[in-house]
Amino acid sequence: METENPVNYKYMGRSFNDLSINDDSTAFSDCNSDRSGEFPSASSQNRRLLLACANSENSDELIRQLVSDLDSCSIDEQKQAALELRLLAKNKPENRIKIAKAGAIRPLISLISSSDPYLQENGVTAILNLSLCDENKELIASSGAIKPLVRALRTGTSTAKENAACALLRLSQVEENKVAIGRSGAIPLLVNLLENGGFRGKKDASTALYSLCTVKENKIRAVEAGIMRPLVELMADFGSNMVDKSAFVMSVLVPVPEAKTALVEEGGIPVLVEIIEVGSQRQKEIAVAILLQICEDSVLFRTMVAREGAIPPLVAFSQSGTNRAKQKAETLIELLRQPRSGNAAARHSDVSV
Repeated sequence: METENPVNYKYMGRSFNDLSINDDSTAFSDCNSDRSGEFPSASSQNRRLLLACANSENSDELIRQLVSDLDSCSIDEQKQAALELRLLAKNKPENRIKIAKAGAIRPLISLISSSDPYLQENGVTAILNLSLCDENKELIASSGAIKPLVRALRTGTSTAKENAACALLRLSQVEENKVAIGRSGAIPLLVNLLENGGFRGKKDASTALYSLCTVKENKIRAVEAGIMRPLVELMADFGSNMVDKSAFVMSVLVPVPEAKTALVEEGGIPVLVEIIEVGSQRQKEIAVAILLQICEDSVLFRTMVAREGAIPPLVAFSQSGTNRAKQKAETLIELLRQPRSGNAAARHSDVSV
């Protein structure tokens, strides 16, 4: 697996060990457990679930019974068992370990392939909730969850798709799973969710893609799936609450040449310049870092950025940002003012869009 190394960039005697933005902690909140209501009714089953949540011995006994019910010949019993396991795993970390140790993971994975949308949704969401426990991630992946989760991402309800994206994100936090998830066909489906999902779907898809695209082959898959169009559109929409997330995803993609070309073709340069003009301090810094990378080896792209009027807002930003941001902005200004100087320009003077 080839994971991208930090970008090393030197210009006019200045060196940047990493052009990326490290402060992504508030842009991406981890996909947490499902956000559904706890109990749709005050049924006897749900009352026993409440009791189990309060009593460790009862929960152990109930979990064993529920895992057994997952293999029932009755679809109704399977649905109830999957729902109750999902809810037991939702907010209690200790239950996630107990449920996994009771052997629930494989039968829950089999439910993800069910033609019954309710059964599939509860199977996906139960696996998501179990994946919140780090001890369960490797077992979930090794038990064959990735392909069924990708299938749910393709065919499931909107909730199933969102929770499948979250579950894949959690599994991708084990580094060796990233390639397997990418090769399973998840990337185009996540790009589709980013483009066509509701707000939660877009947020979950962007978070999963940000994690998966630290691997080079997944970057290329994302670009080939057309990710730049929705990223540019979301970055241009300041009311979307997706500017930061989309910019961070773009920042991990642009080290590959295909992403730079696609960004320009989708009209990304004017959007990035506008962000430098009117975005938040963090948004401005991300935009500068992205422009630095696309301008580094292309005279044509430098010329396009300069003609878009980037220099005045860059000058203003260089006088108000952090020291790191100022240095990046000043370096980009120097690049734009001397577009045909430097070894990189000489090597790539024939770049075209």
